[in-house]
Amino acid sequence: FVMNAECGFQSRQSIDKQVMWTRLISVVEEQAQALLRTAFGSVVREAGDLSAGVYDLKGQMLAQAVTGTPGHVNTMAMAVSHFLDRFPTESMRPGDVFVTNDPWMGTGHLFDYVMLTPAFHNDDPVAFFASTCHVTDVGGRGFTADAGSMFEEGVLIPHMRIRSEGNLNDDVLSIIQANSRNPVEVMGDIRSLLSCNDAGVTRFADMLNEFELDTLDDLSRHIIESSATAMRQAIRSVPDGVFSAQMTIDGYEKPINLKARLTVDKERIHLDYSESSSASRFGINSPKCYTDAYSVFGLKCVIAPDVPNNAGSLGCFEIVAEPGSCVAPERPAPVTARHVIGQMLPDMVFGCLAQALPDRVPAESAGSIWVLAMSSVDDAARESRFNVMNVGLGGIGAGPGYDGMSTTAFPSGVGTIPIEVTETESPLIFHRKELLPDSGGAGAQRGGLSQIIEVGHAFSEPFLVSAATWDRLNYPARGRMGGDDGRAGAAYLGSGERLIGKKTHRIPADQTLVIETPGGGGFGDPETRSDEQIEADTEAGYVSEAGAISDYHKH
Repeated sequence: FVMNAECGFQSRQSIDKQVMWTRLISVVEEQAQALLRTAFGSVVREAGDLSAGVYDLKGQMLAQAVTGTPGHVNTMAMAVSHFLDRFPTESMRPGDVFVTNDPWMGTGHLFDYVMLTPAFHNDDPVAFFASTCHVTDVGGRGFTADAGSMFEEGVLIPHMRIRSEGNLNDDVLSIIQANSRNPVEVMGDIRSLLSCNDAGVTRFADMLNEFELDTLDDLSRHIIESSATAMRQAIRSVPDGVFSAQMTIDGYEKPINLKARLTVDKERIHLDYSESSSASRFGINSPKCYTDAYSVFGLKCVIAPDVPNNAGSLGCFEIVAEPGSCVAPERPAPVTARHVIGQMLPDMVFGCLAQALPDRVPAESAGSIWVLAMSSVDDAARESRFNVMNVGLGGIGAGPGYDGMSTTAFPSGVGTIPIEVTETESPLIFHRKELLPDSGGAGAQRGGLSQIIEVGHAFSEPFLVSAATWDRLNYPARGRMGGDDGRAGAAYLGSGERLIGKKTHRIPADQTLVIETPGGGGFGDPETRSDEQIEADTEAGYVSEAGAISDYHKH
């Protein structure tokens, strides 16, 4: 109830802004759905490897779509400012669109194109809509970690106008098309990015008219200030102090050591990755923008999962990394498989926060998704050539009071690609794809299960598979609070011959490829898991009879 006119006016104003904020989120979600439904590449169309967002005239992210990945959304939050540095707002016209796939000023590797479209109202710019998605191929060596520099990884499009006042730049499109093994898919995705931004601009215009807005300035201020206030309040619930963690992952030519030092000081958090390994000679390095994106995501997951993701909430965190390290490589370091390192960083953050908030932090997860980038051999007949991508997902770590989710991509959040889609796009056949019993770490709460996937060529011909993103073959996801580690990943031929991670493998004509993705870590002492839970696990096939005895010491 309103007690006086002044209070009533303020209350209505606050409610109006909240309604407009919610509407803005729905606008960018429709933008993302337009991309999802029109994309050509299966990793976008089926797995949702994309993002969409709206920004004010300062380049500050105001809202993001629910559909999308942290590696895209949080890098794109910074990427828009790079466009504005090169193209002043006063030089933009209705119908203009800008593009880049620069790894250091985009989302971390060449496979992601970022598209920026200014929105105008009464002939004045009022906001920007940005989107990004992963395209199938950008030339170079393809989706591998084998390159020795970015110049080998594919074509780089610097910040350019791809559309000027409604007229497409055919020269840019021709360069992109000529440098891809999948030109039809890539051009389709480029046009989908253009279309989804246009959808966002159209719906945004409807919103401005409905609420009789001429600018976004007041709403922008409300969103950023409200989110920053909520985030600072959430940080105050974390004990002040300095917390550290370290992790070893497989790496490429040698193991990678990640080290983090987290400082909580009242209302701010400082995360320092100094002393982490230097950059790899191969393409598994995580550019600073990608490092920031997943580090902040990990912090928000534990500290303030319900605070909206925008410039206000993101501004409360500072991420520091040593230039030239694996988490801040310098040009022209190779970066195609940057999520080998980048998608491990939320678990690094969790390792620090577990010391401050032990009852809120889960065990480690599989981390880097296992991309199955499969193609014909180089000397295949023209009619036999193919280049496709599928995804293998591991288990999520268990947490206080809950089991880990099985075959779920954390932290990326991408979905899977149905095997029927890949079989339609290539001469490959999936012989099995099923949960892997005993792969989740034992604990009071069991880690999420991984999966076993077996695939072969329908016509008994050889094919190639890139192991660029396969990690945790040697260093599994660690349990927490007494929980056991998850099972390490594995890859081998149908004959049993083992394959190593990161390299590109030739699968012989008479063989199949078999992969076992990593399982999630367990949480809490396995001895305290109830008999009823263990029996339910064995009945469901999550834990074998032998596993129940060896892992839980139950008979």
